[in-house]
Amino acid sequence: MTLLMGIVNVTPDSFSDGGRFFDHDAAVAHGLALCRAGAHILDIGGESTRPGAERVEPAVEQERILPVVRALAEAGAVVSVDTMNASTARAAVDAGARIVNDVSGGLADPEMLSVVAATGADIVLGHWRGHSADMYAAAEYADVAGEVVGELASRIDAAGAAGIPPARVIVDPGIGFGKRGEQNWAVLRATERITRLGPRVLVGTSRKRFLAETLDPSDPASVDEDRRDLATAVTTVLAAQAGAWGLRVHDISASRDALAVRRAWEGESRWAPTRSR
Repeated sequence: MTLLMGIVNVTPDSFSDGGRFFDHDAAVAHGLALCRAGAHILDIGGESTRPGAERVEPAVEQERILPVVRALAEAGAVVSVDTMNASTARAAVDAGARIVNDVSGGLADPEMLSVVAATGADIVLGHWRGHSADMYAAAEYADVAGEVVGELASRIDAAGAAGIPPARVIVDPGIGFGKRGEQNWAVLRATERITRLGPRVLVGTSRKRFLAETLDPSDPASVDEDRRDLATAVTTVLAAQAGAWGLRVHDISASRDALAVRRAWEGESRWAPTRSR
């Protein structure tokens, strides 16, 4: 079964919903609503990774997210923490998180892999070529799919060397991170190649600009949230067909329904549990 990871941004400046759930109570309520809608995992972040975003100090990040992590974990949610900081990862696991989602694949903080190894948490290793402020400077590839596969393989090896067993590793091809337009589609078309690396694969396309560019190349900014969510739901089904373990999305309901249609099409049961603990 493909799992759905709901996004809870406790930030003032995330690209899609920055500021909407910045208040702790609002963030917790949103997370619980995502669970009711069918999210199996909640990914909680306190630092925006949108293109051009500035870094925040770990202390600020932790002040934003730790009360939310603790409350949602205590409510029974499976919590992932979206962070590039080892100290935040450690504190979030102490507060109840079970997954560390590091979009940098352990490259931004040299202590990340050893810290996660010691916590016993799972880790998502994202494909990454630099921080948000200049991520597109490294968006030059001779073979984008092949290079992403190779660079993810090196991060898997690094995690193993740090003491994280393969069963605790998840990889994310980093759609939108240091990749432009068609480069993202080329990487998505390589999802089956990425699954052959061994670890579970998490894919995050939700509401990203390359989808809007596909829907309206003349004016991507005019593509509203509903249309982006529809496009996201289509990529959810395609990624699931290609073997993705999980999809990270804003609109759980749309992707849940799309996966239900896929199951019916393939003759599987139309019912599936809404949450995995």
